[in-house]
Amino acid sequence: MNVSKQAGPMGIVTIGYMRAISDNFLLGIGAEYNPLASKSGNYTYAVSGANINGHYELQNTYNVFLSPATPVGADGLLYGKVGYTSTSIEATDSGNSNSNSLSGFSLGLGYRQTIQAGLYGFGEVNFMSYSNKANSYAGTSGANAFTYTMMQSVNVLNAVVGVGYKF
Repeated sequence: MNVSKQAGPMGIVTIGYMRAISDNFLLGIGAEYNPLASKSGNYTYAVSGANINGHYELQNTYNVFLSPATPVGADGLLYGKVGYTSTSIEATDSGNSNSNSLSGFSLGLGYRQTIQAGLYGFGEVNFMSYSNKANSYAGTSGANAFTYTMMQSVNVLNAVVGVGYKF
């Protein structure tokens, strides 16, 4: 199977809480949700000698994480993220549509800088690894019906920049 990479904008909503454990160490907990479907990617595979072309997108992606952090200067914060993540993959080919859920772990590293009052800017890099999972599909190609099982494994690397507000 050949699968193309995806690239494009995303929208993530995050909520979290952080507490100082000591002067130089904070610990947070948070949750993120991406309400937007990813940009579509393409794939090709062969079934019974016929090449099948389709497209896929990630949907309903969420992440629940712990976030250790340390202050940098008077207004900066260097933080990490370790968590559990889940997503759905919507795949469509030859008029057939299938959706499967995958889950796994997430790791991230970021920096947050206070702009004024509660307003801050941030940048982070995240890696999500979704476990191998056997998913079964059924459909038709022309007059031929088919079924197959495919192992799916997804790794995502993203860079995020944005603004936030601390209440």
